[in-house]
Formats: sequence, structure tokens, C-alpha cells
Amino acid sequence: MTEIVLSLLAAIAAIVLHEVAHGYAALAMGDDTARRLGRLSLNPIVHVDRVGTLIVPGLLLIANSIFGGHFMFGWAKPVPVDAMRFRDPRRGMMIVAAAGPAMNFLLAWLTALALHLQPGGLPGELFGEFAISFILFNLLLGLFNLLPIPPLDGGRIVVGLLPYRLAVMWAGLERFGILVVLGLLVLLPMLLRDFGVPFDPIMSTVWRIIRWAMHLLPFPDGFRVGV
Repeated sequence: MTEIVLSLLAAIAAIVLHEVAHGYAALAMGDDTARRLGRLSLNPIVHVDRVGTLIVPGLLLIANSIFGGHFMFGWAKPVPVDAMRFRDPRRGMMIVAAAGPAMNFLLAWLTALALHLQPGGLPGELFGEFAISFILFNLLLGLFNLLPIPPLDGGRIVVGLLPYRLAVMWAGLERFGILVVLGLLVLLPMLLRDFGVPFDPIMSTVWRIIRWAMHLLPFPDGFRVGV
């Protein structure tokens, strides 16, 4: 039970700080929409999306319990951004999008550093468990959001990098983006399994990068992390 609570707290903290980073990046470039609407708060409740945070994860939890799956997916309420307040709207949105994953990777790095200050005894064990969960959720959230599919952050970064005509076409994928993501994460692995290939190309790649990234973090000497 303690492990579940710590994991839940770690996930909530990673998601909230990811969204707040978007808002502060927009504010730094002249758009105060998120601040005016109270979305620069660390209160998780203001970032809850009825569909993405409650309904979709709830349905997936029920489906997992029935069919024995382990897939979970959801999203927080996007931070409101008025790109027209930026000097260059397309480049501004790219920077705002990049701020979320950048925050997650920074938090993972700082948490690994904080483990050097880990106290001994039971509080230290709890701190260590929370820290590892927090690092993993931050790496997972940051990497997942870098998938180059709108409305994920990676998709918006691609829109900012592409020539204008291609950027407009790529941005048009946003209306179908969630369906594309679900197709890649759910339907593609199911189809591959049906053809006798038990392989999830997206998440297996993400976890391979996470395992590589864990070796780059400044953990204390002798600190072992099984991923």
C-alpha cells in the first residue's frame, strides 16, 4: 500500500510540475493567460481533466482488471496558452512545448542529486522509494511527451521546426492526435501479438532510453536502481 501511495504522489507531482512549466514558459515570453486563470498553481485539482485524468484511466483500469492488461494512459488539463501574445507564435509554442519535458528531465537530475542527502533509517527508505518513483515518472512523462505527434509536446516542437507549409499540415494532425497515440500504444502491439510478435515498439523504445538515462543520472556511489 505504501508503495502505491508513493508512486501516486510521484506521478501527480511530475504531471503538475510539467504543466506548470508550460505556463511559466509562456509567461516568460509575454503570455499571462495561465497566471490569470490560476493555472500556475501546484494544486493538482486545478490541473484535473475530466476525460483525460478521470474517465479514460478509469475505463482502462476496468479493462485491465477484466482482460489482465497493464496499459494505462491519461492526461492533465492542458495549460491555456495564447500564442498570439508571442513575438513569433510558432517558435513561441515550440519553446512552451519543450518546457514541459525539460522540467521533467531537470527534476529527474535534481532528485538523483538529492539522494546524496538521503537520511538513514525508515524515513530514508521512504525517501529513496519516492525518489526512484519520481525519477522514473519524470523520465517516462518527459520522453513520452516528446513523441512527435500533436497534441503531444514533441508534435508541437516539430511544428515549430518544420517549414511553414509542412508545419501547417503537421499541426492539422492534432484533431486526430490522441487516436493516433492510442493506436500506436494499444492497437499496434495487439496486432503484432496477433501475428505472433509480442513486441510494443513505442514503449519498449521509451523504456530502453529510460534505462540508458538512469546510468547518466548522478546517483550516489553504490546506489542500485533496478529498471
